[in-house]
Amino acid sequence: MAGDTGMAGKVALLLWAQTLGLAGAQSTQLLVEPPWTPAVLWDQVTLTCQGSGTAGATTWYKDRRRWRQEGPDSFTVTVNGTYQCQRPSSGLSPPVMVSNDWLVLQVPARALVEGDTVTLHCRAWQDSPLNRVQFYKDDKELGGPLRDTELSLSPLDLQSSGRYRCGGLVRTGAKVSSQVTVTVHVAAGLGGSLLFLLLLVAGAVVWHWWNNMAARKQQERAPPEPPATPEEGEVLYTHVVSTKQTGVSPRATTLQDPQVTYAELPATHG
Repeated sequence: MAGDTGMAGKVALLLWAQTLGLAGAQSTQLLVEPPWTPAVLWDQVTLTCQGSGTAGATTWYKDRRRWRQEGPDSFTVTVNGTYQCQRPSSGLSPPVMVSNDWLVLQVPARALVEGDTVTLHCRAWQDSPLNRVQFYKDDKELGGPLRDTELSLSPLDLQSSGRYRCGGLVRTGAKVSSQVTVTVHVAAGLGGSLLFLLLLVAGAVVWHWWNNMAARKQQERAPPEPPATPEEGEVLYTHVVSTKQTGVSPRATTLQDPQVTYAELPATHG
């Protein structure tokens, strides 16, 4: 019994910890401005590292190698490559690519969920003129060629996920961009709230059960209460029966029902 109540308490605390973890978990994030991926060098890209720990204690990585230790939290990129940052208490960020290619297909640098309005941009180096643009998904043409350099995927659905690239004519000839991956997520706002609520309810139920078990255990350990001793003048009976019969014991004449509680009263009570 004691082991059961102890285990229930641990389960309740675990549920509360998981619930708090949903609301308070934090990891290192690398923000890019302008907010596109891949970023392009001619946009004068600014990278900002966000995470827990002392400001100014950011470690930067370029192309998976340590590049700058205990550097600033933000800087403007001057060399193309793949960047990451690390904060002392929240770990390593996801990578951000800064491109300097002749042709780049850009996707918004944020999480994409169902129903979003999203446009992909096909851009030539330093925004040079671009003609006969062709878009591809999973190496299949999406129509064209087009004069438009943008591809709308609105509204997004799960079938929008895939690998995209674009091709076109720039001043040096025909070019094709590297592939970018578009991942569409199920809208999780309601699901996350429901999970949070379920954890709260589960924690409350387990905690209530554990308290009841502990109270029952405490009650079982308590010694039984001694029977009450009647004091003079205290009424402890439910029936009053006359005992004035001569030579007969009051117990023999009045105790007909074993449930009747009786007591002899002093003669002064009549």
